[in-house]
Amino acid sequence: MSGVAVEGDVALADRWGLPGRESPDGAEASLVLRREDGRLVLAGDPRAYGKPLAVDFVAGRAAHRRRFGGGRGQLIARACGLARGVTPSVVDATAGLGRDAFVLAALGAEVLMIERVAAIAALLEDGLARARADADTAEIAARMRLAHGDAGRDLASLVANGGVAPQVVHLDPMFPHREKSALVKKEMRLFRELAGDDADAPRLLEAALDVATHRVVVKRPRKAPPISGPAPRHVLEGKTSRYDLYVHRALTPP
Repeated sequence: MSGVAVEGDVALADRWGLPGRESPDGAEASLVLRREDGRLVLAGDPRAYGKPLAVDFVAGRAAHRRRFGGGRGQLIARACGLARGVTPSVVDATAGLGRDAFVLAALGAEVLMIERVAAIAALLEDGLARARADADTAEIAARMRLAHGDAGRDLASLVANGGVAPQVVHLDPMFPHREKSALVKKEMRLFRELAGDDADAPRLLEAALDVATHRVVVKRPRKAPPISGPAPRHVLEGKTSRYDLYVHRALTPP
């Protein structure tokens, strides 16, 4: 896995337990957290990792999907049970850059994001702060919370302290992706070097099934096998991905 160091911000380094770039532990890090154009970015050699990585809920891809994504007809919304009169609370136990969590929050759900990689959690925290300060996204960001920890090991305690009832637990474990976009490949390379593959996905699914009151939703590449363990009760398929649904009980209007 790649090392991560923080450039020029001692408080940020201390908060996330990361070395400073100037320290012996951080001098050889291949990835650096730094402030750039008013936001926190994670950057490395662009030939290997592409452009600096940031969480942006205000502009770019998130803004386009918020306006034109298809509302509750989107596959993720249907999988997580957002239907007419039903808006469940969701725990996104593999938050990543928060893209799925933002879609669900934009549709009205209270969402707890759990991220185990400190550098990615730092990006999420920064992205949330900027979204809460923007008039177009403040209401959405107010429905999003962040917890840093290992969901496979500590999901129950993270949820108990997270302030969001776990009606639905959403999982998107790391899996070998085959997208043709070089940019996506570089972004996935960065994630994989930081987090590794999710060899503990069966343990994560087991923990999610213990915690979710209504259903667990697992995002998978369309042709990938299900996670080892109990068989999903329902499957929703899209063009490139699918959702395996493990249902305890039905979601009903309040």
